Amino acid sequence: MMACNTLVDIPALAQSLLAEVHGATRDGLGVTRESYGAGETAALRLLEERAEELGLRHEWDRAGNLWLSLPEETRNAPFLVIGSHADSVPQGGNFDGLAGIVAGMLMLLALRGRHEDAPPLRVLALRGEESAWYGKAYLGSLSLLGKLPPATLKRPHRDGVGLLSEAMSRCGADIEAIQRAQPLIDLTDIAAYLELHIEQGPIMVNRGWPVALVTGIRGNVRHNLIRCIGETGHSGAVPRWLRKDALLAVAELLSRMDEHWRVLLQMGMDMVMTTGICSTSAQSHAVSVIPGEVAFSFEVRSQDTQTLERFYTLMREECQAIERARGVRFEFDERLFTEPATMDAAWLRRIEAAAPPGMKLERMASGAGHDAAVFANAGVPSAMVFIRNENGSHNPHEAMEMEDFLLGVELLTRAVLSRLSH
Repeated sequence: MMACNTLVDIPALAQSLLAEVHGATRDGLGVTRESYGAGETAALRLLEERAEELGLRHEWDRAGNLWLSLPEETRNAPFLVIGSHADSVPQGGNFDGLAGIVAGMLMLLALRGRHEDAPPLRVLALRGEESAWYGKAYLGSLSLLGKLPPATLKRPHRDGVGLLSEAMSRCGADIEAIQRAQPLIDLTDIAAYLELHIEQGPIMVNRGWPVALVTGIRGNVRHNLIRCIGETGHSGAVPRWLRKDALLAVAELLSRMDEHWRVLLQMGMDMVMTTGICSTSAQSHAVSVIPGEVAFSFEVRSQDTQTLERFYTLMREECQAIERARGVRFEFDERLFTEPATMDAAWLRRIEAAAPPGMKLERMASGAGHDAAVFANAGVPSAMVFIRNENGSHNPHEAMEMEDFLLGVELLTRAVLSRLSH
């Protein structure tokens, strides 16, 4: 069990913080903490209040993110950032992102009274990591580092209820500075960025790993909306050779891309492909109607930028071939690119060395994106620890064990305390 130089019951505090935020943001079966919206703000305000009660210093940056630190920390040396995100997907799970913020709070308490044994430490509760709300991930971290593409501010909410710039402004963000891509923090002040996060897939549960080290984070290329335009017709009156069936065209495209995916995997390339949205027009679809239009999304993820570009080029070439063969056309919205990231080798070794005797830390790549990728690609040494999580992520049935979580917190705390001796 993790040691703490205060009278705080660490396991009970962790349970309480996680439960309180869950209760404040519950939405049916899961939780909803909309990026730069009400649920995310409620979660951050609650964490701010609890930080105040625990005697932690708290402040907000010009991107709307919340920072926590020890009030007795007065050193001007570059500081370590322990961060993660406060938002969620609609009706998602409670631990995705939130567990990393709570971990940072526990680490601050563990360092109280011995904080001079480690570099200065600050906890960063980030906004807008999820792409579910505005179609772009890492909003809070990109804004903080001056790397949010200005056009992103004009992106509409998924429900069409306003623009990202309007939501960010309501949360106190400095839209003018973000529009100018002005860094809101000096990167030379950050010694490293560390993040604890639940694994969002089934690997650790199936292999029996309570904690693991993350070696890298996949980047992605995606279109939130592609439209295949064909020709609507009567299902009984138009023969196959005269049809311009948009749905069959999309089905053929995805089948071809699935085969390309299989071949590239056999060649040893790292990638995954997903079409999470695919629908005919609700205003015109019917059993007896040949679909004249289909809207769908397309995403490919990989740890290698060349693989991303190669697969994307294949997709566009297949679209052209299908257009010629089926008499349809494909229309694409903005192409979004997120760069892959590699975690810092020195920090991975340091965390590995901090493991309890007899414990072997396995290493794995992250298929999901994390704010750590933004910091790593900005030149900040970054590292991540994964916690085993039953039922995956973006799922209201996330099931992180408190014992695993506290082991991850202890591991990062030991690594931070050991840094000065390396």
